[in-house]
Amino acid sequence: MTQKDTTQRTRSARLFERACDVFVGGVNSPVRAFRAVGGQPVFVDRAEGPYIFDADGNRYVDLVGSWGPAIVGHAHPTVVEVVCATAERGLSFGACCELEVDLAGIVIGALPSVDVVRFVNSGTEATMSAIRLVRAATGRSKVVKFLGCYHGHVDSLLVAAGSGAATLGVPDSAGVPKAFAETTLLAPFNDLAAVERIMSEQGSDVAAIFVEPIAGNMGYIEPVDGFLEGLRSLCDRHGSLLVFDEVMTGFRVAWGGYQNVCGIRPDLTCLGKVIGGGMPVAAYGGSRDLMANVSPLGPMYQAGTLSGNPIGMAAGIATLRVCQTEGFYESLYDKTARVVEGLRTGAGQAGVDIQTGARGGMFGMALRAQPVRNFADAASGDHELYARFFQAMLDRGVWLPPSGYEAMFVSAAHDDEAIGQIIEAAGESFRMIAS
Repeated sequence: MTQKDTTQRTRSARLFERACDVFVGGVNSPVRAFRAVGGQPVFVDRAEGPYIFDADGNRYVDLVGSWGPAIVGHAHPTVVEVVCATAERGLSFGACCELEVDLAGIVIGALPSVDVVRFVNSGTEATMSAIRLVRAATGRSKVVKFLGCYHGHVDSLLVAAGSGAATLGVPDSAGVPKAFAETTLLAPFNDLAAVERIMSEQGSDVAAIFVEPIAGNMGYIEPVDGFLEGLRSLCDRHGSLLVFDEVMTGFRVAWGGYQNVCGIRPDLTCLGKVIGGGMPVAAYGGSRDLMANVSPLGPMYQAGTLSGNPIGMAAGIATLRVCQTEGFYESLYDKTARVVEGLRTGAGQAGVDIQTGARGGMFGMALRAQPVRNFADAASGDHELYARFFQAMLDRGVWLPPSGYEAMFVSAAHDDEAIGQIIEAAGESFRMIAS
């Protein structure tokens, strides 16, 4: 069945009661708590292709995609086969293995700005390591980040963050020392003039500018013309490094990442999500000279027991090989464009204001009349209306992010049936929330 009333999610409700006894807030990541959209979390039992199935047997078309990694669809037969075969040879070695060399070769071959990578286990680890590296390489302590951009729960970068922090109304985390926060300089996304002012005053102390080239944790916001080019120029002028956080956009919006679309070469790139094919894999990488600062060659220490584990490497290799097939990204973009057009049409027919954007298999929507260019714009969207839309779509068998501050994802497995269900559900849901 594809449509269920919320009263028929009884097993999920019971599981959440149990979860509240053993997890903080009943969840292991804050946005899963449904605080921004109301109701109780839905517990997922399994996933296949473009669908996820909850503990009560309900099927949903998935537009979350495990928050981005499921670019080829859930449980892709080739990926599953490779992972199972690799698991039979051992889950983790704590030692070097050939698979990590193979995956690194694919990543490096796709990104002209990267000569050397270091694998880690999460996007947070990648950005945490990157901030340590830029400080080690430059001898400077301060970094520039953008309001609403989320770079993981790293102390120095968890300042005016988007994602779950914005959803919960806590853009700054308790437990981050004031001294750490003071090393982070803030500017609005897409406001090059603000960055120029910061750099003119403090550029000699700035180790790096960190940016999501497409912001995906305050909805979906692309850079305006000249913004990324301006950041590159400012870094060059002041001897600072430019870091692209492509944990979300890497291999998702295009082969390699958004840097291959815009033509801007960052000094350091952070990756995650797609490169692990759903397993906990991330990486950071840059030029050979810059990465030579990392231990064991250099003085910057970073290590990880499970980094480069064979299961994650195998899943990443298999996923990226599917992504390399002819026409993959063209087809993915077409599917995403159809979903976005369906949302726009449904909202327009119901008289609901909507803003949308899309690139590759990544897109976003904001319920407001004006374009969204920064976090202030994203925050002024109608998040209460989004919560009602979320519940209406859930009842019609479509799984959206439980927050209006998150990007959404289409996979190669989304076929005509799945896309048709999304469009039909959106039309019905927009009419319902507008009435």
